[in-house]
Amino acid sequence: MSVDVRPGPLTRPTGVADRARRGRTLRGRTGARFSVRLEGRTALVCAGLLAALAAVVAVLLTTGDYPLTVPQAVSALLGQGRPADAFVVTGLRLPRVVVGVLVGVALGVAGAVFQQVTRNPLGSPDVIGFTHGAVTGALVVLLVLGGTGSAVPLGALVGGFANAALVYALSVRGGLQGYRLILVGIGVSAVLIAVNNYLLTRSRVEQAQAAQLWITGSLNARGWDQALPLAAGLAVLLPVLLVLGRSLTVLDLGDDAARALGVRVDRLKLAVLAAAVAVTALAATAAGPIAFIALAAPQVARRLTGAVGSGLVAAGLTGAVLLLLSDLAAQRLFSPVQLPVGVMTGAVGGLYLCWLLVAQWRRGLG
Repeated sequence: MSVDVRPGPLTRPTGVADRARRGRTLRGRTGARFSVRLEGRTALVCAGLLAALAAVVAVLLTTGDYPLTVPQAVSALLGQGRPADAFVVTGLRLPRVVVGVLVGVALGVAGAVFQQVTRNPLGSPDVIGFTHGAVTGALVVLLVLGGTGSAVPLGALVGGFANAALVYALSVRGGLQGYRLILVGIGVSAVLIAVNNYLLTRSRVEQAQAAQLWITGSLNARGWDQALPLAAGLAVLLPVLLVLGRSLTVLDLGDDAARALGVRVDRLKLAVLAAAVAVTALAATAAGPIAFIALAAPQVARRLTGAVGSGLVAAGLTGAVLLLLSDLAAQRLFSPVQLPVGVMTGAVGGLYLCWLLVAQWRRGLG
């Protein structure tokens, strides 16, 4: 007798032979050999992403109006090159690259967390609208309070957290559900977009131009003043997300099943969302609200690794590679004009979002 023992919520193995067959299936799926194979593929993908990231970093450090060779760039990094080389590499290009890597990692990890909690590929901070809260906070500082310098990132940080608190408060009734979080976030972001447009139309032309450049998302003129605080913040928050991320996979079983396994679902969701919002807000303070990296990076990483779960490391590396590639394209495609990287990610991300929606519709999920 042949019995289908593929895992599923209604599978009930019967008979000694069937129990033995199911035992072999589970060992093959969760035992050491299978987990090593999965971890090996994930590790291989992460190694490939690191290699791609290193290649893009090398291109960004050596190309431009002041071209350098790779040995010259390495010498400048080691403090052994010409003073002009050292200034260009360590003073201009390296901080921009570091900010790009850190922002890409932050957005990739945050997007993976949001998509895992909401169990929806559209559940990213920019689609839900948390980045619009950061924009509102920055615009209030720039256009209403007349602040400049470090006050603008602080306003973005406060705006991002205020938006997240509002969305959470409106969607938590009856338990935090992913679809409700997305719908409430989209509604709140629509209101914030209207507020942002109103603030821009009521400001002076020069103020509106400066604000528009920031809210597009850009790595232009980024220096160590943005890189070091971002690195310090991520050094605290990313380990927290990596530890909490181990429990996120259980949520795929459903909230009731996760509670039956001893997971405090609501507390876990609140903790990981708070950390992910903080990571998103830090990225926005350093480079502005760069769109679609948080949406696309986790999906690309999941397709590369073939693994279930949050996959935070792969998603972070994918986000860094995508953002640096977008920045390279923004610098070179229309040279000598340098576009903000948010323009490039928005164009590519819009196409990706259209493809994702069509794919969801074809699977009957739209």
